[in-house]
Amino acid sequence: MRNALVAIATALVILGGSIVPFTTPAYVRFEQDRAGVAIPDYTPADLDAVDASLLGDVVLWRGDFDVTVLGFPVLSEADRAHMRDVRGVFTGLWILVLAAVAVLAWGFWRSRANDGARASVWHAIGRGARGLAIGVVVLGVLAFVAFDAMFELFHRLFFSGNYTFDPATDHLVQLFPAQFWFETTMFLGVVLVIVSIAVAWIASRRSRAAMRRIPVPAAPAAAAAE
Repeated sequence: MRNALVAIATALVILGGSIVPFTTPAYVRFEQDRAGVAIPDYTPADLDAVDASLLGDVVLWRGDFDVTVLGFPVLSEADRAHMRDVRGVFTGLWILVLAAVAVLAWGFWRSRANDGARASVWHAIGRGARGLAIGVVVLGVLAFVAFDAMFELFHRLFFSGNYTFDPATDHLVQLFPAQFWFETTMFLGVVLVIVSIAVAWIASRRSRAAMRRIPVPAAPAAAAAE
């Protein structure tokens, strides 16, 4: 049971850590440029300010998604309600990640004086990382061939309110179009696989090193010849 918790915690920590770079204004600007995001009368500086404000509201709870440009709110009330749901999903994820960090810390603390237990913890970490890599590959293949269906399923599972918007009128979907989410999902998948493989490799080495430190019982002395 303990090793299973450590494996799950490992996957959660890798997931949370890998998501962080994608919640920065620099990445959002990079991907918006790739997707050709443009809103009439909004300058690039306006878009940067909007992105920074929305990210701050989602990740840091700085406000309620009421950023304005030219004296007018950028998001409609429906947009803002959806962003509140997004913030709730992120908050739930961060809580799980923090709990996972605590589980890993507990596992290492419990094994601090026992090389066999420490090897077991590292083995569980490796299992969690490998399991995450395999899961991401499977989901990545599914997303590549059926992204729209998976996007719909994800929103049905985790969002309570409206999540369909008109690209012609709703600024939220203009700022973050389908291409933005498709490419971000693919980039995140690549990062998750790379990080998971690296963690699994490190965990394997640490597990073997801990096993080598376990004293080998001395062979029983040969009986004296009669």
